[in-house]
Amino acid sequence: MSSEYWKVAGAVILPNVGGIMGGFITRKNLDPWYKKLNFPSYRPPNWLFAPMWTSIYSSMGYASYLVWRDCGGTFTGDAKWPLITYGTQLALNWAWTPIFFGNHNIKGGLIDIAALTTTATLCGVLFYRVNKIAGLLFIPYIAWLSFATMLNYSVYKLNPEDKQATKAVEDTKKE
Repeated sequence: MSSEYWKVAGAVILPNVGGIMGGFITRKNLDPWYKKLNFPSYRPPNWLFAPMWTSIYSSMGYASYLVWRDCGGTFTGDAKWPLITYGTQLALNWAWTPIFFGNHNIKGGLIDIAALTTTATLCGVLFYRVNKIAGLLFIPYIAWLSFATMLNYSVYKLNPEDKQATKAVEDTKKE
């Protein structure tokens, strides 16, 4: 197998590593915390999230490879700002799950995902300037993030912080 295939594989696998780690945090907190929250009627079924994120992480990873390759296989010069932005949005992406699910912090998750959506959009624009396909690969990601931001906002509005604190105290007393 060519070394170029390994570079593509690494770029595709990297974002999924954080997604897999986030999956463990998510599954640990689905019951009882997440299941007790109030949700809007448009919330997708839980089974949809894993395949969506796997395809999104894979496509964003491939996009990062295209940018890196087209900038001479370096992290400097024309690749510097697109790849710094990529790393920033990836860090914000990976941070959302521990904030929202791990800390049960809906508002913190909302702040994170708003920053993530903004940074991912900038990343898509910067990628597009280097490689049009790389930029276009960010469109489904940005669309999904926009939906997820709206969902996070709705969950925040439907679950006031004082009500969440009361639930947490009640759950602690039951244990």
